[in-house]
Amino acid sequence: MAQISNESLDQLFEGQPLMAILRGFGVDRSVALARTAWELGIDSVEVPIQSDEDVEALRAVVAAGKELGKSVGAGTVVTLEHVRQAAEAGAAFTVSPGFDLDVVRASFEAGMPPLPGVASATEVQTAQAAGLTWVKAFPASLLGTSWFGAMRGPFPAMRFVATGGMDAGNAGEYLTAGAKVVAVGSALADETQLPRLAELLAARN
Repeated sequence: MAQISNESLDQLFEGQPLMAILRGFGVDRSVALARTAWELGIDSVEVPIQSDEDVEALRAVVAAGKELGKSVGAGTVVTLEHVRQAAEAGAAFTVSPGFDLDVVRASFEAGMPPLPGVASATEVQTAQAAGLTWVKAFPASLLGTSWFGAMRGPFPAMRFVATGGMDAGNAGEYLTAGAKVVAVGSALADETQLPRLAELLAARN
């Protein structure tokens, strides 16, 4: 059995301190917000799939991204059926709120590097033992910035994507605290936050 790995996320997140999460926006709005993200300089986009409409939105955003050479992931992947749906829709990677080894392995075997969620040292250690180098810290706003420094000590090779409660107002703090990437959601639909996100991207590149 092949060793699980999500090292390929290194390339996806290279020079990309922000990721966009497009949850529940429907097909047309998801495509529009994805284009907003790409124009802003946020290449990494995730579309959570919790309904049939979400899967259609993922499919549409994947198609739009393909035209521009952008990779799109499937989020809230918590079952093997979600893994199948994500693969059929053309997702490049999967994102989960928690750590489920079966989902992680199925995603990897389907050619989609998995990004599982963690919230404790035990989960980080389990993910590392499984062969992963990237995990999602969730919910980041409740874990707090100090969590990242605490995890960096015992797990220096692990890379964290801060997700949950992130926006233009706190993204910079989490990046400074040790998160490699911060995932923002509704911030993209808020025109007042777009200039601040652009400033953050410019400062980090």
